[in-house]
Amino acid sequence: MTLKKPFLFCVLSLCQWVCAQQDTIVCLREVVVSDGQLKSFSKSLSVVALNDSIIEKNAPSLTSLLQFNSVVYFKENGLGMVSSPSFRGTTAQQTAVIWNGININSQLNGQTDFNTITTRDFDNISVRAGGGSAVYGSGAIGGSIHLNNTMLFKNQFKNEVQLGYGSFNTFDGHYKITASSEKISTQVSVSSNSSENNYRYLNTENRHNENGQFYNTSVNANFGYQINKSNFIKLYSQVFESERHFSLFSSSENKTKYADLNTRNLLAWHLIHRQFSSEVKFAFLTEQYNYFGNIYSKNSTFGKVETAILKYDLTYNLNKKITLNSILESSQNKGSGTEINLVKRQTFSGTLLLQHLVSSCFNYELSLRKELTNNYKSPILFSIGTNFHPFPWYTLKLNLSKNFRIPSFNDLYWEDLGNPNLKPENSYQAELGNTFVFSNVRFSATVYHIRIRDMIRWIPGNSGIFSPENTDRVAIYGFEGLINYSKKFGMQAISIAGSYGYSDSKNETTQKQLIYVPYHKLTAAVSYQYERLSLHYQYLFTGAVFTQSDNNPYKIIQWYNVSNGIVGYDLGKSKNYQLGFKVLNLWNVQYESVENRPLPGRNFNLYLIFKL
Repeated sequence: MTLKKPFLFCVLSLCQWVCAQQDTIVCLREVVVSDGQLKSFSKSLSVVALNDSIIEKNAPSLTSLLQFNSVVYFKENGLGMVSSPSFRGTTAQQTAVIWNGININSQLNGQTDFNTITTRDFDNISVRAGGGSAVYGSGAIGGSIHLNNTMLFKNQFKNEVQLGYGSFNTFDGHYKITASSEKISTQVSVSSNSSENNYRYLNTENRHNENGQFYNTSVNANFGYQINKSNFIKLYSQVFESERHFSLFSSSENKTKYADLNTRNLLAWHLIHRQFSSEVKFAFLTEQYNYFGNIYSKNSTFGKVETAILKYDLTYNLNKKITLNSILESSQNKGSGTEINLVKRQTFSGTLLLQHLVSSCFNYELSLRKELTNNYKSPILFSIGTNFHPFPWYTLKLNLSKNFRIPSFNDLYWEDLGNPNLKPENSYQAELGNTFVFSNVRFSATVYHIRIRDMIRWIPGNSGIFSPENTDRVAIYGFEGLINYSKKFGMQAISIAGSYGYSDSKNETTQKQLIYVPYHKLTAAVSYQYERLSLHYQYLFTGAVFTQSDNNPYKIIQWYNVSNGIVGYDLGKSKNYQLGFKVLNLWNVQYESVENRPLPGRNFNLYLIFKL
């Protein structure tokens, strides 16, 4: 609750249109990016950039944004509860989340809870499909999600306020101020979201989501100083605090709650000198949780990790066609908790990247990475990719990579259960992508194959107690398709975007589909604008998933269709105010993504956006 008062103070002190999804990222001249590798070394992969206009239309959680705008599948233990992704048929620990170039997956459990990320704190969010461990390290097997803040060095002063209120006493608010000149860039934002979350379960007479309330608050501050045209100092800082009361299976259960506090700080010095570009980064991250098995008791279990990272990034433009990039990184993780004694992990890594523009229609990129650490053996990781553009309307992409995931602290050190002899998960991946552009239509189709060995699974021993082991080999075959269409005519504009993902993700020994991995996922979005009025429709189809590893046909979660409808109207001479109304789960569909964890039926949200 400690961050609610600053948010209310900021609020009281006081162009809505879908952008076509793209697989390239454009950098304006006056913008200093925080994740140069995403921009410069991802040309052989699919990268979908979601900018602020797309972010505004969705609920503030990262789960909601990606659920309706990407091929990533999510299992969610009820609205606002723990949310885990499956990207290209992989597990939640095999999707990396990158904050301004820094991997922020939890050192405790190896994954990110996507309901602990507030999307409106970021200028753009990108979805990078395919293996990325050679650049971003552990976990980037299925793909990576990039949360980026940009520094603009130009004269501007902007204020933005977003307020929303809806069903189940749900409130979301966001305030952001941006002030910059040719020397200084400042951006501060505060977000707060809360809900009683007591929605009724459909097709039941009196059951509702009991003990499901939550709140979260985040403060985001970014500062940049341009010493001269060749020297920049950048500081990124974020604090996220939340409390969630976990929904009950039955009224007889104890009421529980979970509180977490995450802080992220990054200081960078960027120097450009002739053909050289150098950047030194120092990051300090903390993650901390407290779990209360009974909300009426002060007793709790806890876990905490502090991470310090020192990173040196040197880029050399040999000529106009060849770019070399070397990265040296040293990190230390220090963790402790109720079930984990004080442990430390020190890691040193070296990365070398090459990009060669052979001609105007052909380039290739290479990446190599090696890590050294005190508690696991890391393989040499690599990525090689090409981008062939023989015609203005056609691009061919090919990428091969080796990727990995290190065991988490829980896997290694959980008291009496952890396994200190675990090996990292290893993965090989190959993909072939095709992009077609005709007038106002853009279509891409990608096929991929992933093989994973030494997958870490918690399995029961002879005594029935679960412990982690390197057990499974997994083979994944899949397809991804993206399509976008946009056109303006007079005072009107229309935009259509869609995505489809197919994942055949099987245990090689049993030939059974991995649990909570759907074969099919489909999204679509249609937007229409006439003068000040905008209409939006979102559609999501998710195929059935197995909940048991033996693929018992009676233990599945059925497929579901969910739709949202949004109406917005611009006000003011400059159209800098917008009043809007959302109908979520428009057709009142009964569905769930985790067994016995129903999600809400039809519900409503009224929102107001000020841009000054």
